[in-house]
Amino acid sequence: MKAPLSWILDHVVVPAGTTTDDITDRLTLTGLKLEAVESPGRDITGPLVIGRVLTMEPEPQKNGKTINWCTVDVGDANGTGEPQGIVCGAHNFAPGDLVVTVLPGGVLPGGFEIGARKTYGHLSAGMICSARELGLGDDHDGIIVLPADAGTPGEDVRPLLGLDEETIEFEINPDRAYALSIRGIAREVLVSVEGADNFRDPALRDTPPANDDGHPVVVEDAEGCPVFVARTVTGFDPAAPTPDFMVRRITAAGMRPISLAVDVTNYVMLETGRPIHGYDADRVQGALVVRRARDGERLTTLDGTDRALDPGDLVVTDDSGIIGLGGVMGGETTEISGTTTSILVEAAHWDAVSMFRTGRRHKITSEAGKRNERGVDPTICEAAADRVVELLVEHGGAEAHAGVTVVGSAPAIAPVEVPGDLAARVSGMGITEERSVECLRAIGCDVTGSGTLSVTPPPWRPDLTDAQDFSEEVIRLVGYDLVPSVLPTPPSGRGLTRSQQLRRRIGRTLAGDGFVEVVTFPFIGTEDLDALGLAADDPRRDLLRLSNPLSAEAGYMTTTLLPGVLRAAGKNVGHGNTDLAIFETGTVTLPRHSGPAAILPVDRRPSEEEFAALDAALPAQPLHLAVVAAGDAVAGGWWGQARPVSWSDAVDAVRAVADALGLEVTASAVELAPWHPGRCAELSVDGEVFGHAGEVHPKVCDAFGLPKRSVAAEVDLDVLIAKAVHLRTAPTFSSFPVAKEDVALVVDASVPAADVEAALREGAGELLESIRLFDVYTGDQVGEGKKSLAYALRFRAPDRTLKEGEAAAARDAAVALATERTGAVQRA
Repeated sequence: MKAPLSWILDHVVVPAGTTTDDITDRLTLTGLKLEAVESPGRDITGPLVIGRVLTMEPEPQKNGKTINWCTVDVGDANGTGEPQGIVCGAHNFAPGDLVVTVLPGGVLPGGFEIGARKTYGHLSAGMICSARELGLGDDHDGIIVLPADAGTPGEDVRPLLGLDEETIEFEINPDRAYALSIRGIAREVLVSVEGADNFRDPALRDTPPANDDGHPVVVEDAEGCPVFVARTVTGFDPAAPTPDFMVRRITAAGMRPISLAVDVTNYVMLETGRPIHGYDADRVQGALVVRRARDGERLTTLDGTDRALDPGDLVVTDDSGIIGLGGVMGGETTEISGTTTSILVEAAHWDAVSMFRTGRRHKITSEAGKRNERGVDPTICEAAADRVVELLVEHGGAEAHAGVTVVGSAPAIAPVEVPGDLAARVSGMGITEERSVECLRAIGCDVTGSGTLSVTPPPWRPDLTDAQDFSEEVIRLVGYDLVPSVLPTPPSGRGLTRSQQLRRRIGRTLAGDGFVEVVTFPFIGTEDLDALGLAADDPRRDLLRLSNPLSAEAGYMTTTLLPGVLRAAGKNVGHGNTDLAIFETGTVTLPRHSGPAAILPVDRRPSEEEFAALDAALPAQPLHLAVVAAGDAVAGGWWGQARPVSWSDAVDAVRAVADALGLEVTASAVELAPWHPGRCAELSVDGEVFGHAGEVHPKVCDAFGLPKRSVAAEVDLDVLIAKAVHLRTAPTFSSFPVAKEDVALVVDASVPAADVEAALREGAGELLESIRLFDVYTGDQVGEGKKSLAYALRFRAPDRTLKEGEAAAARDAAVALATERTGAVQRA
C-alpha cells in the first residue's frame, strides 16, 4: 500500500517536528512494515519554476514537424529578469498560459541535464515540461498547463506539483486489510505516534436516510452480500477533468488515472478502504439482483475476457442478464464510457471467502478484489457511496438523485472474553488491566467488565476473533521492543534415539564411501513414473494426490525416491559434474485406502481405539534410502586407468550400509524397472526383501540426462533399522594361524553367485572365518551356458591350531552342499 504522507496527515495531526522517519519507525514497530519512502521530485535538481508564455511562433520543419519558438517569462529565476527563449514541440498551450519550466543547470529524472543548446536554428535555454518528463505520469504528448492562479513567474513549482510530496509504501499483512486505506493508516498513526490526535475519520459523515425512491435492488444471497447500497447521479459531465490533487494522490498510490468517474471511485476506495463500482445508469435495465451464478452462465468482464461462471460466484444481474462479477470486476455492458451522463454508484459488502475463491478461480487480481477478499468494514457502505456522490457533484457537475437504496445491514459482532492480565502473562511485561483496556479502546474496541473483559472488536478488524488476538494488539501498542528476552531453562536431554543414532551411522558410512547427500522435493507427477518405465500395475503408481500442489506437474506425494535423485544427478551431469555419487534419505508415501480419517472429539481425550482409527487412515510413510552413481568410480591417472561404475557398486553401497548396522545382505537376480534387465539385484536380510540395486535402464538414463551404465539403488531403511545391531561389540580375533583353501565351481550361468556362496558358507561349518568370490570365468573351458566361480575360503579356530586335514574336510563339506543345492561341479 502506497500512501502519500500529506493525505495521511489530512486525517490525523502529529506533533510539530515529527519527521517521516519518526512516523515510519513507530508504524513498523506496531506492525506496518515499511517498504520504501518515495518522493517524485527526489531526482529533480536545479531551477524548476513557473513560466508564463509571452510569445509562441510556429515554425514548420523539413521533416514535416512543426516546432514552436517561445519566449517565456521566468521572473528573476534566470538571474537576468529577461524572458527565456525555448524551443517546444508541443501544441497544447497558448500565449498567456502558465507552464512548468526547467532552466539550464537543472537535472530531470533519468539524469537528463538541461543546458542552453542550439536546435532548429535557435538557442534554446531550458525546457517546457510534460508530466512524463517530470516523472509524474505517462503523458508525453502535451506539456503541463498550470491554472491561471497557480502563481507568478519565477516561483518554484515543486510545491504546486507535489514534487516535494513523500509517499510511504507499506507491506500490509493479509490480516490487516484495514491498513489498505488512508483511513486505516491514519488510525495507526493515531495509536502509534506519541502525541498524535484529532483523528478525522473520512467515513464518519451524515448520510441521507434510505428511501423508496432509489434504484431497486434485490439480494437473494444475504450471506454472500449482507449490505448493498445504491446511489444515482444525473447530469454528469463526462468531459470534466479529474482535479490535479486527485490525480497526484491516485498516481502516488500506484494507480493510473483514467477518467473523473472512475478516478472518484478509486480515490474513495483508497481513502476509506471500501471498493466502489459505478454503472452507466442509462444502460442498466430494471432492478439489480445479487445471486449466485448458474451452470452455463458467462460474462464478459471489463478487461474484455469472456468468462465461464461457477455456481460459487456472486453476480449482479439486471433484466438483461449478468452485468458484473460481484466485488471482483464489472461487466462490459454497463461500463462507464466517455458518453456516460448518469452513474449508478454501488457500495456493497461481500463475503470475503467468496471473493477469494472467485478471484483465484478466474485469475483476476484487482485493487478492489484485494480488499474484498481480506475483509472490509461493512458499516461504511453508505458513507463511501455518499462520498463518491459528493465528489461527482463537486467536480463533475452532476446532480445527486434523492433516492437512496440500502438493502441489508452489517452482521452483528459477538464480544470475546479476554482475561485482563492476559497481555502481561503472554509478554512478561508489567501491563496492567487498565493499560490493556486503554490500548483496546484506542484501536476501536468496545470494552466492558473487569477481571475478565468483554471485548467487541471494531467492524474494520475482522481479524480479531479470540483472546490472544486482543493480547497481541495490546502488546504491539505497548511496544514489541519492550518485551523482555527470557530464555526458558531447558530440561535435561536423553540424547539421540536408537533410530536417530542408526540414521547418523548410515549417513557417515555413505559419506565415508564418497557419496554426497542431496535433498529433493517429495512430490512427483505421473510423467516421472513414466520416465522410470513403471508398468501400469506397478504398486509404485498408487499415488496420493495433493489437494493444493505447488506445481501442476508434481501433484502427488512420491512413492519412490528415485525420480528426485535421478533428476538431481542429471542436473549435476548437465553442469559438468560427470563423475558423481549421491544419496538421499527420506520418507515416501504409500496410500492405505482405509477410508477418511476419523474426527477426534474435542470435549474429552480420545480413546486408544480412536487414535488407532486415525492412524489407520493415514498413509504409510516408510524411510527410504536411494543412491545414484555415474561416470568413473575410480579416477584414472599415472597410477592406472579409470574404473567406470558398475552395477556391483550400487550393491556394495547397500552392503556397506548393512554392514554398518551389523547385518548381512543377500543379493539375487531379478527384473524390475527402472533397472536394466539382467543387471538388477534383489536385496534381502534374513529372507526379507528390502530393496533393489543395479544398473539403470538406458531409456531411463536418457530420460533423466544421465550417461549410459549409471547405477542406482533404493532400499527400505525401516527394515534395516528394525533389524540392526544397535550397540555393536568389538570383533574377537584369533591368534592362531589361518588355513587357506580355494575352490572353483562350475554352475549354470543362471545360478546366482549368492546362492553358491550361501551353500558353501553353510556347508563349511563353524571353522569358516571368511569367504570371498575372487574370479568369475566364462568361456570354452567351462562350456556354453556355464560359468566358473572361484572362492577363497579361510578357516581358523579361535582356541587352537587346526590339525592336518580339518580345513580340507570343511572345504569338501562345503563343496558337497553346493553341489547338492546348485548343481555345482568342482573344476580340477
